[in-house]
Amino acid sequence: MCTCLAFYGDKFLFGRNMDVEYSFGERVAFVPRSFALRFGAEKQQTAHYAMLGTAAGDPDFPLFAEAVNEKGLCAAGLNFPQSAHYAESRAGGVHNVAPHEFIAWLLGQCESVSQAQALLENTRIVGERYKELPAAPLHWMIADASRCIVAEPRRDGLKIYRNDACVLANEPPFPYHLANLGNYAGLSAQPPQSKFGALSVQADWQGAGAHGLPGDAGSPSRFVRAAFLLHNAGREEGVAHFFHLLSGVEMVRGSVLTKEGKPDYTRYACCIDAAAGKYYLRAYDSLSVREFSFAEEEGGQIRFYEH
Repeated sequence: MCTCLAFYGDKFLFGRNMDVEYSFGERVAFVPRSFALRFGAEKQQTAHYAMLGTAAGDPDFPLFAEAVNEKGLCAAGLNFPQSAHYAESRAGGVHNVAPHEFIAWLLGQCESVSQAQALLENTRIVGERYKELPAAPLHWMIADASRCIVAEPRRDGLKIYRNDACVLANEPPFPYHLANLGNYAGLSAQPPQSKFGALSVQADWQGAGAHGLPGDAGSPSRFVRAAFLLHNAGREEGVAHFFHLLSGVEMVRGSVLTKEGKPDYTRYACCIDAAAGKYYLRAYDSLSVREFSFAEEEGGQIRFYEH
């Protein structure tokens, strides 16, 4: 369970909460332009855009959870366990991409959402494994300084949605989340006022305009809460405020348990300042935020940094 945001204020910021009950060997990873990206079906990229984000610590391929490239294009993969559907085999005349390849393949060659969308309209997501790992059921949010989209692999192909909400969570599919926002159209950051005939009434406490904002950790509730917080933020807000937005939808350890009784919680939160080429990370067990930048091109190997 995760929540992803794209903030369009005085600067473009992108980030997410990684909510998961286990470690996947996550580390901050810098992928230099000269690192050879080898894909199962697609042409190898021996020269590509540099990338920075969090990935599983595999030196052979950047298994990104989220990342930004040097052009400012961002992407994040979120769990989509019931609705994700991958093709069982490759097909001719289209790009065949495995879910673990998706972010690196896209960010390696695209400068913008427009380029990414054009590429994805002719792309087939194939359920191929990486080494011994099963194909994780995912959908993706992709954004740049201009706009945001969602890509969802469904039984009838890869669906691309315009995302003016600038939020993504998990199940159900994205169109449900957009429709569900309509159930909360009356929420406001302003104090509520109402009339019952000639009787005027007003709440006596701050925050009453958001009465009914869902507070549970379920995906539909996190989507609504994130959208409310995000779209009531001032345009001048920056990285620190972005982490507060993520805190509004984080999962506190012990508050949500899986069917196996394991705590599902926000292992880390991250924020990307795409224009500055900065990746900020806050781990669950730390109150500090760490900053990472695109490294100098030294050698052709992935450079890892501990969380």
